[in-house]
Amino acid sequence: MVTEKGANQSVEKAMAVLETFAGGEPMRVNDVARAAGIGQSTASRLLATLESGGFVERDAQTSLFFLGSELMTLAGVAINQSNVHRAGRQIAQNLAGQLGLGVNIALLRGAELVYLANFEGPLSPKSHTLMGQRVPLHATSIGKSTLIGSTRETRQRLMPHLTGFTNATITSHDALDREVALISRRGYGTEAEEFVLGRASVAAPILDQFGKIVASISISGPLTTIDLASREAELARIVIETADRISSGLGYHGPMA
Repeated sequence: MVTEKGANQSVEKAMAVLETFAGGEPMRVNDVARAAGIGQSTASRLLATLESGGFVERDAQTSLFFLGSELMTLAGVAINQSNVHRAGRQIAQNLAGQLGLGVNIALLRGAELVYLANFEGPLSPKSHTLMGQRVPLHATSIGKSTLIGSTRETRQRLMPHLTGFTNATITSHDALDREVALISRRGYGTEAEEFVLGRASVAAPILDQFGKIVASISISGPLTTIDLASREAELARIVIETADRISSGLGYHGPMA
């Protein structure tokens, strides 16, 4: 039991080390140790082990560590195993080409969404991919749309504190209650500069074969291109229809009689 406990603690510390790279920036050993809450010698030993397995890599000139290529292999396998990704990837890609805007699919995981796929059209260019990025439920249309049918108690348990990212972010549960009620009536969510300045989006939930919300799809782009004042109804119809197609691919065919 002592050996098992020690092994578990080592695995937990290794996972904590990997999590420190979630921000996307290369890090030094002392930065990793501080962020993971472990000693510098422990961090150094774990990084060396992870480096030997290809899970992290080190720049020989700067001694900065960054995530390794082995993780890309595992991430690719995990994404391709997702039935949501298989059902929605081509549909999302085609829609991005048709609209010239960004189309994103994200998987629901507790109080966050994890991006499975994102495609950028010429009207919505980005210098980076969202795949694997986590976003909060309360500050994005793709997140808020998954709250349809949830109770206030559930939302408070999942998100006791609503972090503000911009001046437009919802930061109180009373305001979130009103937003969820509106989204539930309409069947889609919107966002304008609530998470990232200069960006807007429209999103609808994706349901599995049992009618449970498991993911969401959004149409996104620059605030001026999305232009919710004049295009909300059009984009809402498109994103709802697209979400329905993906839900059908997962085996959902509407509520039972």
